Amino acid sequence: MSETYFRACPLCEAICGLQMEVKDGRPVAIRGDANDPFSRGHICPKGNAILDLEADPDRLRVPLRRRGSEWEEIGWDEAFAEAGERLAAIQREHGNDAVAAYVGNPNVHHFGHLAYLPTLLRALKSRNVFSASSVDQWPHQLVNWAMYGHQFLLPIPDLDHTDYFLMLGANPLASNGSLMTVPDVAKRLKALIQRGKLVVVDPRRSETAKLASEHCPIRPGSDVWFLIALIKAMLRRSAPRVEAYGDQLNGLAQALTVIGAVEVGDLQLRCGVEQSRVERIAEEFLAAPRAVAYGRMGVSTQAHGSLCQWLLQLINLISGNLDREGGSLPNHPVLPLTGPGTSAGHYGRWRSRVRRLPEFVGELPVSAMLEEMATPGPGQVRALFTCAGNPVLSTPSGAALSEQLGKLDYMLSVDIYVNETTRHAHLILPPASFLTQYHYDSVFNAFAIRQLARLNTPLRQRAADERADWEILNGLATAFGNAAQREVKPLPPPQVLIGMGLAAGRSGITLQQLEAAPHGLDLGPLKPSLLSRLQTESGKVECAPALLMNALSELSADAAQIDAQFPLRLIGRRHVRSNNSWMHNAQRLVKGKPRHELWMHPADLAAAGLQSGQRVRLASDVAEIEVEVEADEAMMPGVVCLPHGFGHQQPGVRLRLASEVKGANYNALTDPARIDAPSGNAALNGLPVRVERIV
Repeated sequence: MSETYFRACPLCEAICGLQMEVKDGRPVAIRGDANDPFSRGHICPKGNAILDLEADPDRLRVPLRRRGSEWEEIGWDEAFAEAGERLAAIQREHGNDAVAAYVGNPNVHHFGHLAYLPTLLRALKSRNVFSASSVDQWPHQLVNWAMYGHQFLLPIPDLDHTDYFLMLGANPLASNGSLMTVPDVAKRLKALIQRGKLVVVDPRRSETAKLASEHCPIRPGSDVWFLIALIKAMLRRSAPRVEAYGDQLNGLAQALTVIGAVEVGDLQLRCGVEQSRVERIAEEFLAAPRAVAYGRMGVSTQAHGSLCQWLLQLINLISGNLDREGGSLPNHPVLPLTGPGTSAGHYGRWRSRVRRLPEFVGELPVSAMLEEMATPGPGQVRALFTCAGNPVLSTPSGAALSEQLGKLDYMLSVDIYVNETTRHAHLILPPASFLTQYHYDSVFNAFAIRQLARLNTPLRQRAADERADWEILNGLATAFGNAAQREVKPLPPPQVLIGMGLAAGRSGITLQQLEAAPHGLDLGPLKPSLLSRLQTESGKVECAPALLMNALSELSADAAQIDAQFPLRLIGRRHVRSNNSWMHNAQRLVKGKPRHELWMHPADLAAAGLQSGQRVRLASDVAEIEVEVEADEAMMPGVVCLPHGFGHQQPGVRLRLASEVKGANYNALTDPARIDAPSGNAALNGLPVRVERIV
């Protein structure tokens, strides 16, 4: 006989409510929870893929230790002791920084990772900490920290109430949001279009752009020029509408003066957008009762990501739409990410050994990780701890990184698979199913377009040989502390920490109330709160942060030039079924038509003498890969598009289904030297490439 349970999906940013039918402790059917007040019954393919994930025969259940090319199962106590002793020994001989850590994207989806990792990282005392954040959203965090005083004081588009949405480099129909938690996004965007307008600025006519009121193609990496031109056009029509902010703005006049002095030149030549269109968008934006500008991955993972995010904040500010309902305003979650006792962030307290890149929020850019391993000398990385991450497929120069991982003295991984990265590990510790654990989504609730709260409770007890993610991290921290003779205080179980967090948030909501609300609590729409929560030293919005003003002054005037050797620009893409590499081992997510091809405008294809379905060589200035090409009129001429997360055909990988999925590794083409200078975020989008026939 089956039982019914309700949970929020932990596999993507939308945190959709799920209704699970469970038999003998295992899910047998999953559908959208019609009573979830936020997702309203919506479910994307990743929700149903939980059935595959739970039953996956390739999923690890107990610790594995590598002996040459073979793996052996060992007990948890032995695994913890070995890991602690090996890491401590390497630090005693080579220093704290000889042990590095890489933290992957799934960590942010699991309370047992997110809340318990800091204890281990603090015990390690290494400055070589890297994460997926610096191939993703660091420009957002940096701008939040610089302008508002906290890395997570992030204004969210008030999608349900805005009348005009200007969206750059985002495709929420595939991502379900991303730093804008929004399930059921198609219905919400259609409702917006009925009452107002959605304008999507993107080199590709994406799924979201096809739905939009207007699609504005733009040359990859040129968004900064579009945004500068837009601000100048807005200021020609209206003085900044900043009366509501009183005296809480610092440096706005200075910032606008410097922006106004930037010579954009021929905008169409620079970014492929006519000046007349920018003028019209400026007029429409200012005329809308409520408007918001927003940019995501296509804007963040480029050479001017931080500048773009700063300019977007200024557009919302000078139009009077910052911290305003229907505009852009922060969520005020019941489990606080901001305020006293939270990690506001810091910048430049130390720098990487080789390239002298500054740290941000206690991490170095992941673009520096390879060189820190490969460059001999004091402080060289000799050991690596990875947690739920696959940097070989998801960070710059993945092939070279894979080679270097094989040369490390020691590698420890917390992961459920032997994948392209963990195949190099000496020890893998697999967490038990998330269905056995308490979970509260502290991050994506905080980025949601409504205020909400929801607790996930265990569906079944863990088996005797299973360990929860928080138990593994507590065990590693304790074992390392004992071996290194450092004091480590393990944290209490998640339900205790969640209860403490709720109390710190002062919402009045208790753990017991959440346990009694299986569908979650809808706490209403977003309300203005940014000005009252600023954590800058001045207590004001810092409109002209020095590091961004400096970056603006260094903006290159030759950005419109095209390299004749690499005349095309490569961008990434995301599919609702495969936004992470580990999802390629789930049958429900890889079935259907292939999704690995390189997309190219028919005119570019014809000019190169190529045809759809042909295998081609895609080359950057650092590497080349082979992939099938397909004609796609949705592409802007001069732009080609390839998805991330493919490239599983490597020796030693134990992913039977994924190994059969065609596709080459996008990040084999990327250069660690290409970064957004202020933040250090990897510039993965807009890569200069060429496409040629394989003879």
